[in-house]
Amino acid sequence: FFFSVASLRNQVSFRVNESSPHLSLSLSFLGYPFALFYRYFLFGKQPYIIHLFHTFTGLWIAYFNFGGELYHSALCIVIQFLFLRLMGKTFTAVTASFLFQMMYLLIGYYLTATERYDIKWTMPHCVLTLKLIGFAFDYYDGGKEPSKLSKEQQQAALDSVPSFLEVLGFSYFYGGFLVGPQFTMKSYLSLASGGMTDVPGQRPNSVGPAAQRFGLGLFFVIIYATLGPYFPDDYLLTVDFLAQPFWYRCVYVIVWGKIMLYKYVCCWLLVVSPLPGKGSNSGTETTECSLDLNWKVREWQSDSVDVRSEIVLIVCFLCFCFLFFPRHIFKRLKFLGSKLASQAATLLFLAVWHGFHSGYFVCFSLEFLIVIVEKQVLDIFQESPLIQQMPASPALKVPFYLVQQFIHWLCMGYPLVAFCLFTWDKWMKV
Repeated sequence: FFFSVASLRNQVSFRVNESSPHLSLSLSFLGYPFALFYRYFLFGKQPYIIHLFHTFTGLWIAYFNFGGELYHSALCIVIQFLFLRLMGKTFTAVTASFLFQMMYLLIGYYLTATERYDIKWTMPHCVLTLKLIGFAFDYYDGGKEPSKLSKEQQQAALDSVPSFLEVLGFSYFYGGFLVGPQFTMKSYLSLASGGMTDVPGQRPNSVGPAAQRFGLGLFFVIIYATLGPYFPDDYLLTVDFLAQPFWYRCVYVIVWGKIMLYKYVCCWLLVVSPLPGKGSNSGTETTECSLDLNWKVREWQSDSVDVRSEIVLIVCFLCFCFLFFPRHIFKRLKFLGSKLASQAATLLFLAVWHGFHSGYFVCFSLEFLIVIVEKQVLDIFQESPLIQQMPASPALKVPFYLVQQFIHWLCMGYPLVAFCLFTWDKWMKV
């Protein structure tokens, strides 16, 4: 069955003139039949049936996209399970898990990296790496006194090692296997046991939210598909672009950056839109990012509310895809004695997690500097009553807002240049 599906994929990709990896990834996002099957046929069944369903659907997605290279994920899952089963709730187990999973990922980057973004086995594996390391941290927290844990850590802490079948279901759960989001083992077990519902014992009232997110995802797909060809990455490297006036290049980077972000947002929305159909826990805040247990995407705050802060935009991304970093890295670096040092170390790890390209390090370094400067500017504004009154003036409200948005998106766009162009000889020109 696996081989016949892969053959069909290759034939379709040839006919629509699309690369096989890109087509596979696009089709894999449409996991709605899985969610509907779970909702109407598996909800309320024994948890082991749910785990088997998630394991086999995840393995199918892995093979559909990457063929025999799915062994990378299987190997890391087995070793992670053995680490925790044999070493217990110890710092040694966490350290071994962290080092092994990160080294495996980085070696994969080194052996497969090119100067362009390729869809290969390392793409879902970077998500799995964070998931397995977070799993180790949560199990380690389960051996501590509750009084020594934060409220968030108490909610995620595990009292015992889940069974191997539960670990497989957690790791291959199709709703988070390819591009995220991150979620805890405890959240997954609650889903499998039927606990994620606003009506105990019955299916959750979540078809509406799922449809809304699907519609919003399609909206961003249309925007990206329509405008993307007019703002290609390669144009940034042309002589024509470099010869343009400075103001033109700034405006182009702003528009290009917005379109690039739409690409990621549409992927995330299409991924999470079937998840509310599987279960919800409305009204329950599990993180200080207000991301509840059905992993709802915060609908691109920069377009739905008045965003005036670079920090808000960054947090919007971290809440969805990188919840691991504030939870398991930033908050565990208190021993550094400086919030600034913790932020710098977290962003450094975030850059390393993305890969070895210099563009990743430049991107997150710029974001770090921008956030620092923004805070200093806001402090100056707060000390000046005159400046605080300017946005409220009818004559200055619109100009003030336009200037603020221009600076805001310029500061977001230029780091993305390095992030998307990867190598020093490319992003340095821009």
